[in-house]
Amino acid sequence: MAIFYKNQGFNLSTTNATTVLSINTSSVAIVKDIAVTNTGSNAVTLDMYVYDYSASTTYQFIHASVAGSCNGNAAQTVLNLEEGDAILAQSATVDVIKGVISYALLDRIGTNG
Repeated sequence: MAIFYKNQGFNLSTTNATTVLSINTSSVAIVKDIAVTNTGSNAVTLDMYVYDYSASTTYQFIHASVAGSCNGNAAQTVLNLEEGDAILAQSATVDVIKGVISYALLDRIGTNG
C-alpha cells in the first residue's frame, strides 16, 4: 500500500453543490485540513458534505457563515473517506469561497488484496 500526501485546491464558481475532492474506488483518504477563505467583502454561507459511496447518501458536516476577507478550517476533525467517497461544497455566492484540502491518499493499486 502506498501513501501519498496531497493537496487539492478549489474555487466555488457556482451556487450548486460542487465536488471538490473525490476518492477513486481503489483508494481511501484521511483528510487532515480543509482551509477555506472568503475573498469577498461580505459574509457568505458555506455548506460542506461527505458523499458516502457505499450508502449512496450525502451527509452535511459544516454549515457556517464565513466573514468577508477571512479564512478558517472547515474540517474541525479528521475525516476518513472510503473508496468512492467525495467531499462537496456549496456557497451562497459565486467566486468568493476558495480553499485547499490537505489529505493522505492510501492507494492499493498494485497490491495483493
